Amino acid sequence: MPLPYRHIRHQLPVIASLGGTALAALRQRGGAAGAVPALPSPELEKTIAPRDPQLVRDYIRHVGGDPGAYKGELPPHLFPQWGFPLAARTLEGLPYPLQKVLNGGCRLEINAPLPADRPLRVRARLVDVDDDGRRAVLKQQVVTGTDDAPEALVAYLYAIVPLGRGKGDGKPAAAPGDAKPAAAPARKDVPRVPATAQELAYWRIARDAGLHFAMLTGDFNPVHWIPRYARAFGFKSTILHGFATMARAIEGLNRARFAGDVHRLRVWDCKFTRPLLLPAQVGLYVEDDHLWVGDAPGGGAYLTAAFG
Repeated sequence: MPLPYRHIRHQLPVIASLGGTALAALRQRGGAAGAVPALPSPELEKTIAPRDPQLVRDYIRHVGGDPGAYKGELPPHLFPQWGFPLAARTLEGLPYPLQKVLNGGCRLEINAPLPADRPLRVRARLVDVDDDGRRAVLKQQVVTGTDDAPEALVAYLYAIVPLGRGKGDGKPAAAPGDAKPAAAPARKDVPRVPATAQELAYWRIARDAGLHFAMLTGDFNPVHWIPRYARAFGFKSTILHGFATMARAIEGLNRARFAGDVHRLRVWDCKFTRPLLLPAQVGLYVEDDHLWVGDAPGGGAYLTAAFG
């Protein structure tokens, strides 16, 4: 499938939010960072226009789904495309090096379908900050809905900020830009695909999958599509977006476990446990109500999830 350059024009809000995060990081270098506000923070709200139909169809195909299964609806896992700009604003002024934020995972509560042809109301707020001195976990809530179903989709995002200091050691965090993203956990700590798990799908993911996903969602973080940039941050090659892995996993689940019914999934809770280097060959595995993306049964997992 050729790169969807035509969709870049739809991604300006997300691109602007990434630029705002970079600007906030520069301000922090000048000592302008503030304190953690009272939580939960006030809710930010915005009404967005219907998404471009061709963008939605191309996105669904890219992550392995069937556009025909979403007639008149948006796939819930597309929510970062419209939710990130508002979610980024909930982090403004926090005393953390935001340019080092890593995506730790998310929880989706799917309460009603999202209509593709109607404006959507999006609300976002910062719910909690867990700072143990070594890392800060920023929990955000993004709610998407309509007048009829104001909480059609409730998403919780878990952003992890490595701080580079031990709990209680009194040392300041590393200056923005000085530290690389946190290294992957030691091999013994990496969650593994159970040897008894059933394989639902096996994917060959192209080297340009990160750029492709960026054009469809607006997340143009260079670590996903510029090899030299990714190597500068300690990776051997570009890495796939966590939300791209998640979307592929959900669509694989819809196809193989739910017989193509995209309305069966109501709750999804996942963690991104290892960077997925591109190109890649990985499998989707399931056991009961748990799911993994990994190289093989018994091997390390890149994503773990529980669903219902």
